[in-house]
Amino acid sequence: MRRHSAQLTHDSAVLPWLGANFWSRTGGPLMWRNYDPKTVREELTVLRDHGLNMTRSFFYWPDFHPEPHRIDEELCDRFHDFLDAHTELGMATVPTFIVGHMSGENWDPVWRGDRDLYEDVWLLGRQAWFVSQMTRRFKDHSAVTGWLITNEMPGYGRIYQVDPPSSDVVTAWAQFMCNAVRAAGGTQPVSLGDGAWGIEVTGRDNGFSLRDTAEYVDFVGPHVYRSDTDRPRQHYRAAFECELASVTGQPVILEEFGLSTDTVSAEAAGTYYRQTLHTSLLGGASGWMAWNNTDYDDLWDQSPYDHHPFEMHFGITDSTGAPKAPLHEIADFADVLRRVDFARCHRTDADAALVVPSFLERGYPYSRPADRPLIFTSLHQAYVTAHAADLPVALTREADGLPGDARLYLLPATRQLTTRGRRELERRARAGATVYLSFCSGEHPATRGPWFHDLDGLFGVEHQLTYGVAEPIEDDVLEMTFQEEFGSIAAGETLRFAVAGNEDSRAYLPVVPTGARVVATDAHGRPALLRNELGEGRAVLATYPLEHMAARTARVNPEQTYRLYEALAEVAGAARPVTTGSPLVAADVLVHEDGRRFLWLVSQGAEELTVTPGGHAGGLRDLVSGEPVTEVTLTAYGVRVLALG
Repeated sequence: MRRHSAQLTHDSAVLPWLGANFWSRTGGPLMWRNYDPKTVREELTVLRDHGLNMTRSFFYWPDFHPEPHRIDEELCDRFHDFLDAHTELGMATVPTFIVGHMSGENWDPVWRGDRDLYEDVWLLGRQAWFVSQMTRRFKDHSAVTGWLITNEMPGYGRIYQVDPPSSDVVTAWAQFMCNAVRAAGGTQPVSLGDGAWGIEVTGRDNGFSLRDTAEYVDFVGPHVYRSDTDRPRQHYRAAFECELASVTGQPVILEEFGLSTDTVSAEAAGTYYRQTLHTSLLGGASGWMAWNNTDYDDLWDQSPYDHHPFEMHFGITDSTGAPKAPLHEIADFADVLRRVDFARCHRTDADAALVVPSFLERGYPYSRPADRPLIFTSLHQAYVTAHAADLPVALTREADGLPGDARLYLLPATRQLTTRGRRELERRARAGATVYLSFCSGEHPATRGPWFHDLDGLFGVEHQLTYGVAEPIEDDVLEMTFQEEFGSIAAGETLRFAVAGNEDSRAYLPVVPTGARVVATDAHGRPALLRNELGEGRAVLATYPLEHMAARTARVNPEQTYRLYEALAEVAGAARPVTTGSPLVAADVLVHEDGRRFLWLVSQGAEELTVTPGGHAGGLRDLVSGEPVTEVTLTAYGVRVLALG
């Protein structure tokens, strides 16, 4: 299956985008009132000297649009100088139009009143007018490489989940705004700046649908700041959201990511940047904009920093302009992008598919939004597990009819499937694929158990569920002992899994095999893993919610589900192009259009690790010296990129 690898191609001088969201230290969001051309050039020079080629910039809406029918021309002159500074340094910028939300506070033009940003026709017209006016002023400047309509509109137009607008309304708003750019002559790529926080990525309906707005935008821009209880899950969070954000096939730009160094150590800040940059690249991102360029110690008594003090220290430089650990990591990343010629690379194909149930993004009648977080977290954990197994996976969506052909379909802790999805998976199994599903009862008491038809027929079992009553897992550790060889797992081996979940989801599926073979049993002798041969392929059932239990456990990774994924890959004949022999070191490969291949090794180990990559054809060479490499030593949470073949 093809893995998403779309890239922007419009401006080779500054592609791929590698930059920072930019507010000068002279004023933060109020920088245009206190604009200092010399300081701005100093700030941009530090970024340029560390490999950054662009910024994301902001028209602070209350200042640039002080009256309904007037633009502040003095501020436009300052912005023009800002663009000139980029050109002088060989950089570019992506201006953002409707900036009323920023860093924990919302700011309105004084004339807005209580008018709704989406549905008030007059205010919609004023926004479109502002967008078109600013586009006309700056569209021909060589420093403008793209446009963003807004900054995190879900947190400004209506506050997150409090009375979210409908998708129809938001899509119409997006159409008006993007058309305003085009009508004014803006030819550069445009997107919304909404954060990609809508239903196709998060499962939460905030009105912004990537599918519905795809007609009007040229790329998708996730903003990722979520936290986790497990470090590998945290390191793969942005990558996983980039995978989900690729639903429309458009380029995915990691438009915002970062952290405040008030909340982590300097070392941890560097680690997070290193991991996020490389794992998101391997997750299909093709551009990166850190949040943000500098610290704001001198603005401590200015909003939003007076009430959100940690917002002062998201910078990749400090308030004097000195580089912080994240900027050093970006510089190293920039060097890798250059050496592999990333703009002409793509991800390798995958033989394994991670199935995204349509219930994540579709509001079926009387389906429950409460089911969606379980879908997201189980898929996220499975994504981390696949990396621990060195198993490349492509996401395939049930809502799209499960496009693509895979040898292995993974349905982690999947409770809900449509009738079409269930039948299509059986068709794939009978045609030679392996379909794996781990049972999950769900996290709420309504309609416990599997919500799809004929689980028994697909997996060759007869389930023994009692209506409305979950079968509790009473052990704190699940012991799964294999009664026969299964792929790379020998007969007699026992895998152990932490048990977790609430009173509804901490449940197993009691079954009696009819056509299936019992591959593994639990500590009580009950079937824990079963294999049912179907036509040319097979269906494999885990009677425990393995990925869900891991997702609900802190500091769990790497956990032993990776052994099961390794075995499933062997049973299915799904390729693992490079293996490391360690669940702490993940391997993945990019291919250049000229045939060269590059191996990424990403460590989740808290200490130095040495691995000997195997399973690949051809030798390994150092990316810089070209010297042959056999053993690879990685620092704690380190990344190494090698030439392969």
